[in-house]
Amino acid sequence: MLVHNLTELRFLILDSVDVDMSPVVPSSLLNLTSSLEHLSLHDCNLRGNFPNQVFQLTKLVSLDLSYNDDLLLDNIKFQMLVHNLTELRFLILDSVNMSLLTKLVSLDLSQNSGLLLDNIKFQMLVHNLTELRFLILDSMNMSLVVPSSLLNLTSSWKHLSLSSCNLQGKFPSQVFQLPSLQLLDLSYNFDLEGNLPKSNQSSTFEYLNLGSTSFSGELPHSIGNLKLLKLLNLECCQFYGSIPDVFGKMHKLTHLSLFNNSFDGEIPTSIFNLTNLTYLRLSSNKLRGPLPHNISGLSFLHEFRMDNNFIKGRVPSWLFSLPSLSYLDLQNNCLTGPIDHVEMPNLFLLEVYLSNNEISGSIPSFFFDLVHLFKVDLSSNNFSGTITPDMLSKLVDLEVLDLSNNSLLSLSNNGTAVNYSFLPNLMYLIFSSCNIHKFPSFLRKAKKLSELDISKNKISGQIHRWEIEGMSLDTLNLSYNFLTGIDLFGFGFLNTVDLRSNLLQGSLPILSTTWHFMQQLLISGNNLTGKIPSSYCNFTSLAVLVLANNSLEGNIPECLGNLSDLTILDLRMNKFYGRIPNLFVNNSFLSTLSLNGNQLEGKLPRSLVNCSYLEILDVGNNNLNDTFPHWLGVLPWLKVLILRSNRFRGAISNSVPAFYFPQLRIIDVAQNDFMGLLPSNYFKILKGMRDVAPTDKVKLEYIDKYVPCMAAAGCRILDNDYKDSVKVVMKGLLVDLTRILIIFTTIDFSSNKFHGAIPEELGELNSLILLNLSHNSLNGQIPSSLGKLAELESLDLSSNKLEGKIPEQLTKLTFLSVLNLSHNELVGHIPEGKQFSTFSNDSYIGNSGLCGFPLTKKCEEPRPPSSQFDEEDDSIAVFEWKFALAGYGCGLVLGLSLGYIAFTTGKPWWVVKKVEKYQQKLVGRCNRSRGVDPIVSFPHIFRSVEISNQSRSGHSRAILKRIWSASRSTAETASALWRPIL
Repeated sequence: MLVHNLTELRFLILDSVDVDMSPVVPSSLLNLTSSLEHLSLHDCNLRGNFPNQVFQLTKLVSLDLSYNDDLLLDNIKFQMLVHNLTELRFLILDSVNMSLLTKLVSLDLSQNSGLLLDNIKFQMLVHNLTELRFLILDSMNMSLVVPSSLLNLTSSWKHLSLSSCNLQGKFPSQVFQLPSLQLLDLSYNFDLEGNLPKSNQSSTFEYLNLGSTSFSGELPHSIGNLKLLKLLNLECCQFYGSIPDVFGKMHKLTHLSLFNNSFDGEIPTSIFNLTNLTYLRLSSNKLRGPLPHNISGLSFLHEFRMDNNFIKGRVPSWLFSLPSLSYLDLQNNCLTGPIDHVEMPNLFLLEVYLSNNEISGSIPSFFFDLVHLFKVDLSSNNFSGTITPDMLSKLVDLEVLDLSNNSLLSLSNNGTAVNYSFLPNLMYLIFSSCNIHKFPSFLRKAKKLSELDISKNKISGQIHRWEIEGMSLDTLNLSYNFLTGIDLFGFGFLNTVDLRSNLLQGSLPILSTTWHFMQQLLISGNNLTGKIPSSYCNFTSLAVLVLANNSLEGNIPECLGNLSDLTILDLRMNKFYGRIPNLFVNNSFLSTLSLNGNQLEGKLPRSLVNCSYLEILDVGNNNLNDTFPHWLGVLPWLKVLILRSNRFRGAISNSVPAFYFPQLRIIDVAQNDFMGLLPSNYFKILKGMRDVAPTDKVKLEYIDKYVPCMAAAGCRILDNDYKDSVKVVMKGLLVDLTRILIIFTTIDFSSNKFHGAIPEELGELNSLILLNLSHNSLNGQIPSSLGKLAELESLDLSSNKLEGKIPEQLTKLTFLSVLNLSHNELVGHIPEGKQFSTFSNDSYIGNSGLCGFPLTKKCEEPRPPSSQFDEEDDSIAVFEWKFALAGYGCGLVLGLSLGYIAFTTGKPWWVVKKVEKYQQKLVGRCNRSRGVDPIVSFPHIFRSVEISNQSRSGHSRAILKRIWSASRSTAETASALWRPIL
């Protein structure tokens, strides 16, 4: 009687209610047929036949009858359940007795993600349903099912679909041999392992999908026996080896995807002769060799994807003649030469991606006849010639055109006058790093153009209003040109303006009041003067404001605090003066604040503590007068803190909570007036300088890789082109670090008034790269714990009052390339071996008590050999080269960070030529393997380190070994590239 009158009830949950003791169910259910959508009778002691009343609840969306162990579901009842409850989406029948479904042929319980099927239930299901031929359990939770239980499947099974079931363990290969099996789908079981059998696979297979599993091994030749196969999907697995040339008899194959494996060798020619293939994807492997000159198949192919391989040779012209092709992707390969002309191209091509190759010559004229193209990416090649408006006029469906990084390709205003309907659908035009000399004013006719990137060209002079009148751009990137002026008011609407590194003069441009949603303004690296207009504060959606490296002056406007979405504020290297205003009350999204190199004074505003997303704070080289900002320690993402060259004063308190500065990787307080003991407790809590994960080292990620933007509307920097920049001391030089590696960790407390001993706790920061404590009044001995700083590349303890011997443990620092212990009171024998054999007299000058190499002063007694520190690893022998890196050479991290610092004056160009010769011989001019950041390609590393003719240097061999190990896992060409030199 409880639910008798509740005619509008939608949810009824009676879990664990004993129906023998309650009048609620099942008789009263009939009163709820008009409204009930969710019914749960979990563990209700239901017995006997399945309750007929349930079949009347036609609006049910979810039904849970689980754990009613004595409830029977027979064939008829199950059919009624499926027939009547047409709205049902979730059916939970755990522990319901389904043994009476003996005649069931097909069972589909897919999309019941809440249903957990354990091993016992699955075995009962397979054992009792003897007539079952089709079983679809996609998206059910089968994490407790042992794959070997599938061995109980009978020989008459035809369809088995277990996609996204969280299956784990080893899949039995015998299942592939079931004689009647037509469909097997195990996709998206990421931890399911297995191999394809080398023989006797079921010849009845029509559909085999193992995508996104952990299946591995070589692709067996027996795959060619599957003559009825229509779909073969092995993408995102762990297969390797060559692809066997066995596809000649697989005439029914329509879908073939081997994407994202480790297949190598040449592409089998039989694939190109498949007559019914509609989808072909071999992307992200290690496939080599050229594409065939002629083919006899692929007439029905819609998508051709072979990007991210090592395919070389020319782009075959038949690709543009395939009658059904709509999608072509060959980007990130090693293709060369020009593209031949095609007399009768396929006019229905929609998307073409050929970027990141070495294709040369003019863009073929037939490209401009492909009237249905809507996305074209030919960037990063060697195309040449000039693109004129009339060449583009036929591309009426074109939406995206990327021709960037073709240094010999130009864009001209000359040619036939364009009409109103010119490029009517073009939205994105990217033409950066080309050879453009004049602003393409004809683009004002492209009415839908949203993003225009013509940065890094040779556009000079003034851009007048008439040249841009009528444009409705969202994003304009004219950075790295030679512009002296631009009338921005010609644009009707702008979201992002990038005018960095031009020759702009005068005041900052006044922004149009119609640009209500302006998010990014970047005008750094010009010759601008004057003050920041207060009108900038009215653009409340502004997220990125970069005005660095100009001659701007005056006070920083306090109204910038109104910009609540501001993420990056970069005003460094200007002439701003006065106090840093209290901008940050509402600025919770600020990620980068760079004010370095101005004339600011006063204290750091305490409102910075509200910037919970702050990663980089650089206020170096100003006149700030404050104490150490320990209160910034609560910021959870702060990675870089630069206070260098100010008037910060006082002691750094040693009393600090353990959770302070959890992410800090760079701290520079040099050239201030700090005093007292070094803060040992601070060094204990710097987790960001300890145990950097090896994966972070391999990926070479940067702090500025993703520009954070919390604005509601979202924002992005074009091509992630904004680089966070800080000034740090490397090798005694103050340099502008324009990209900040996540693994770059440094402590610089130099040129202050610290005294006392160097804390032992510094030795726990085992990811530290640079340590500079020079020009203080530190005393005591150098702690032996510094020998545990395994990543250390630069150590400067000069101009202190340190005494005692140099610890032998420092010889374990195999990456140490810079050592300065000069002007102290050290005594005794200088340690020998490994990196210490590379350091010059300058490292020890001003320590009258030191003796031994490299000083001319000899020690009185011979020094016994130390096997503990001087024993060399046998594996180092391979690096005994004809040359070696000098003692002042950079290590891996310094080399990557100082990519623009090349060889010293004695440049051994024969080394460069030898390296480049082997690179060209083995990998052509292509060094873009899958997942490889160009910064780790070996010539780039090599040119960022200084080389001398010192041979058999322990320092050299250590650094070369480090370069090898750090890069081998990311660059597939590494061993081939260097082995001939070794």
